[in-house]
Formats: sequence, structure tokens, C-alpha cells
Amino acid sequence: MTTVPNRRPEEARVGAYRLLAPIGEGGMGVVHLAQGPDGRRVALKVLRQHIVGDSEARERLAREVSSLQRIRSPRIAEVIDSDPHGPVPFVVTRYVPGLSLYHHVAEEGPVSGADLLHFANALAEALQAVHAVGVLHRDIKPTNVLMEGRSPVLIDFGLARLAEDPRLTQTGWLLGTPGYLAPEILYGDDASVASDVHAWAATVVFAATGRPPYGKGPAIAIMDRVRRGEHDLSGVPAPLVGLLRDCLVPEPLERPSVHELRASIHGEQQRAHLARQAQAVPESGSASATDLWTMPYRPELEAGPTDGAPATDRLPLAAQPAEEGSDRSVSGVPVHEAVPYQQPAPPAVPTTGAAPATRVVPPDEPRPEQPLVPYIAPTPRESSRAQRVLQLVGLGAFTSGLVGYAPYAGTALVALLVLLLRTASVTRQRHGRRRLVRGRSRWYDVPTTTLALPGYLLLAFFGALALVLVAGMAGLAMFSLGYLLGQPMATGMLLGGLGFSPALWWGPGSGRVREMTRGLVTRTARSEFGGWFVTAICLLGAAVLLGLLLSDGPTWAPALSAPWS
Repeated sequence: MTTVPNRRPEEARVGAYRLLAPIGEGGMGVVHLAQGPDGRRVALKVLRQHIVGDSEARERLAREVSSLQRIRSPRIAEVIDSDPHGPVPFVVTRYVPGLSLYHHVAEEGPVSGADLLHFANALAEALQAVHAVGVLHRDIKPTNVLMEGRSPVLIDFGLARLAEDPRLTQTGWLLGTPGYLAPEILYGDDASVASDVHAWAATVVFAATGRPPYGKGPAIAIMDRVRRGEHDLSGVPAPLVGLLRDCLVPEPLERPSVHELRASIHGEQQRAHLARQAQAVPESGSASATDLWTMPYRPELEAGPTDGAPATDRLPLAAQPAEEGSDRSVSGVPVHEAVPYQQPAPPAVPTTGAAPATRVVPPDEPRPEQPLVPYIAPTPRESSRAQRVLQLVGLGAFTSGLVGYAPYAGTALVALLVLLLRTASVTRQRHGRRRLVRGRSRWYDVPTTTLALPGYLLLAFFGALALVLVAGMAGLAMFSLGYLLGQPMATGMLLGGLGFSPALWWGPGSGRVREMTRGLVTRTARSEFGGWFVTAICLLGAAVLLGLLLSDGPTWAPALSAPWS
């Protein structure tokens, strides 16, 4: 299959396809609007020779195209045909006659309101379809999203890789676009489903605000902001800002899965629809949004099938989808901690008597193909910053008092806690990395992690030992300072404890300790009084230890006396 040279470019051909006009160009090749043998217009990408310059590269491309051809979704410009082995290798995809998101925002402004929720959900649906066949996109950005009406279509799988073999690389393949690449990729780690979630969130931020979340400027400056997680979400509507913030965190293990973000968006769509329904209810019979979810099923409010349609086409009024084009079902999308809608069994249809009054469904009102299971996903309580800060202060004060009052036993206890925190961090990271690379958990993940615990413990031991030694030397330095200034023993030991805690928090190898401690503190601070309770316990314990130190002096157990006695 070769390109037939001709002075009339409109007759140039690649294989069985007639090239009509170039419509784009990228690192992999040139994209043409083409016409297939059946007369349908398609997008044909002629691949550059340095991309598929040898037999190994062509075999790799053939395997990848085979995976891409399994994707079937209206949100994807699916692969129709390809010829990786021909003299002119090419890939043919569905042609989407629309502007890219980048140009759409430039011409019509940011996407807003219900359209933004629909956009975010549809793009997540595209991502879910890609991951379902074991493929990573790796280059989600505004120029790779085409707007077909108000619905996004994901294109250009030039950077897609099989999730089972993410280390496949080849000279000439693009690495991605600064500002839409996940931090772990900038650090040299393998891409994962969490990397695509990060790029999805950055693209949704651009759709909502008209600007990239990490700003503009030199690529090195943008990548530095990405690594530090310094994004700008001002202007993002409240229903999405929390979800997007979670998707853009630098740590991939902290990002939600595609199932979770779709469930969250679907809940926002349902809430918006309920609000519109509540406004449409007449004042004489007004009902709150909560009442709409809890009221019993009433068949007389729904139109019966008029053309032989099955009874499952009837839905409670509150279960109507948010807008046309939204998800027809939430099957396959787990609802985490949602309040399910309990629909009682409908009463038997009377065989005699007048038919019950029915509500005629307008033709423009969406009718799902199968019943939705509506829910209102609970909004997690935001952690209190004051509680987080005071908990950390309380933990630091307790640690200082413990080490100052019982230098040997207290330091040993703190060292054991540091070892446990570091081991938990290593275990969590390795377990999560296996899940992220594959995109899903396997039954043997927990047994494998359990068997690997001794290795993780040994790996965490050396970092914990170094951290505690550095903190101990800092405490000894502060104690020596008090001794040189002629302070009493109790004051010197207190200074030693005050020097120990900051070194333990910021010393070498403390990153895992901070990560786990902050995670625990944040979870406690989400409850109304949990953070205050932990703070009170820590400060009370620190006060008791301080009182014992000032009244009785330090205890050197398990030793019998001070090391200099």
C-alpha cells in the first residue's frame, strides 16, 4: 500500500483511502481527512518513518493497534483500520467534525453549568472505556479532545501503551505536554491509570476556566509547579472543585479511581436535576429535594407504555436523568457510601375500572433505557485546619516530654513508632503501585503484600534508624547547650526533648513519617470533635510528663542511673 504521487493532491491515496485535506500534524505523523472505499469520511494518520522505522517497532505498533480496536465507545474516536507493515504505515480512526476543546474555549468561552458536568462525566466515560481494554492514553489534553456538539470525544492515542507493559519506549515518541503530565511521570516513574486521572482533571480545569491549571510560561517552570502540586483552581464551580483538587494531588495513590470520580459527578448531576425539579413543583404542592428522593413510588405519576414498550421504561420522577446525553445507567460504577433509593414494589395493575391518571412525558425529556439507581453521594466533611495544626503541636509536645522525662524508654518507644509508620508507608506504596500499573486489584495482592512484609520492614529499618539517630544527636546538642548555660538537670532534659522532636519531623528519611502522620491527623480532623480530643489527650500527657520531670527529675529506666553517674 503506497501513496500514489499525483499532481492533483485531491487524488492522492494511501491504500484504499483517498486523501482529501491535511487536518493536523503531530510528533507521530500527519493527519488527513480521507474518504474510505464506502464513501465515509475518516481521519487517517500517516505515521512518520522514524516512528515505525524497523520491524520491531511495527510489531509493537500492530499489537497496540489491536488493543485500540477493541475500544467501543461514543466518547472515543475509535480505530477503524490500520496497516503498520505497509510502505506507508497508517492508522484510520473515526472522523469527528468538531473543534478541539482548546479552540472551542477560545471561540465560545469556558464550559459552564450542566454542560460542564456533562463534559466531565463524558470525558471520564471515555477514560473508563480506554482503561477497560488495558490501554493507557498518556496524553489527555485540550487539543486531544474534540467537541461533538457539547459532548467531548477523546482522540489521538499516539502515546497509548499497554498497561501490562508500560516500559515499552521508542525514540521519537512524544513524552507528553507540560501542565497535563502527572508529577510521577516527570520524576521518571511509569505511567498508570492515576496518571490519566491527573490529566483528565487538568483538562476539565481548562474547560471550566479557559486556562491551564498550572499556568503558562517556560516548560521547566510549569513542570516544577506540577511536581509541587501548585495548581490554580479559582473559577472552577463548587460542585467540581473538591473532586478536581483530589485528582491533582502529587501522590498518585491519593487520587480517586475513574469509577469513584464518575460516581461523584453522577451524584452532582442528580442533585442539580433534583434542584430543577423542586423549582418546577407548584407552590401548593411543593416538596423538598429530600422529599423527592424519599416519597414512595407512584405509578400514576408516570406515563404508561403507549407503543408496547416494557414496563421498565417507567421511572419515578426523581429518577429522571439530569440531561440529554448523560449516562443511561450507573451500572458498572460503584456507588461508595451512597444512600440508595429504595423503590417499593408497584401495586398490582387493576384489571377493571378506569385507568389511573398519567403524566405525559414531554418528547424532549430523556427516557433511560433501563432504570437508574439514583442516590445522593454524601459530601465528606472537610478536615479542620485548626484541628490538624493543634494535633501536630500536641503530638510534638508529647514526644518532647516523653523523650525529656524518659530518655531511654521514651526514645525506644518513639523509634518503634517511626519504624511502624515507615513500614506502613512502604507497604502502602508498593501495594498501591501494583494496583495502579494494572488498573485493578487482583485476588493475590493481599497475600503477596503479607509475604513481602519482612522485606518492607527491613527496608524501613535503616531509614528509621538514621532518623532516630539524627534526632537523638539534635536532642543531645540542646541538652549540652543547657548544661553549658548552667541550667538545672530538668531544664536541660526538657531542652533535649524540644530539640529531638523537630529533628524527628524534618530529619533525613522523615518524609514517610510525615506522610503517614498527616494522613492520620487529617482523618481525625474530619470528625467534629475527634481532632480536639486527640489534641487534649496529647497536651494533657505532655503536661503530666513535664510535671514529673520538674518534680522528680528524669527517669533512666531500664538503666539504674544517668550515664555519667
